[in-house]
Amino acid sequence: MNVPQIRLESSFIKMGLKIEKPVQEIEQPPAIQSIQQPKAILEMKTVPGKLTIDQTKAREDVDLKSVGRRIEEFAQNGYQDWLKGLERRSAQGTELMKIENGGNPIAYQAKENSEGPPKQFNIGWVPSHNSVRIQYEPAKVNIQAQPQKPKIDVEIRKPVHNYTPGKVSTEIIEKNSLSVDFINLTI
Repeated sequence: MNVPQIRLESSFIKMGLKIEKPVQEIEQPPAIQSIQQPKAILEMKTVPGKLTIDQTKAREDVDLKSVGRRIEEFAQNGYQDWLKGLERRSAQGTELMKIENGGNPIAYQAKENSEGPPKQFNIGWVPSHNSVRIQYEPAKVNIQAQPQKPKIDVEIRKPVHNYTPGKVSTEIIEKNSLSVDFINLTI
């Protein structure tokens, strides 16, 4: 037996997506900087050193004495020689007053007055050790510094941002369809 039939065939729609990706560009320009460092304020005060060299004793040791020192020594030596001469004459006068006690005071006094003291000789250092006196006061330096703060100026620059958004579009690759077919129909 032939039964009438209706045949349906359908196909779904096939869609496609067309995608354009987004583009993003970011650029960061460097900041503009200005840095200045003022010089520090510096004050220096110096008290100079003082060197004192006293070579008076060394010069005296090699017989290079000042006029004032020579006059002082001559006056002192003259006074001492005068006292020694006064003492000697007094003693010799006393001996001559007592000539009756015996002895030969005139010959003894003649010999004593004609001979000087025996010469002394010794090895020594000329000038003598530590005869030059040195005194030194070191220099003094006072330093005062006042630091200055740096001057910093910064100009911040904004980033350059370019953005192109993406796009999504659809397209129909295959349309949907429906086909109807009749079989075994009698009319």
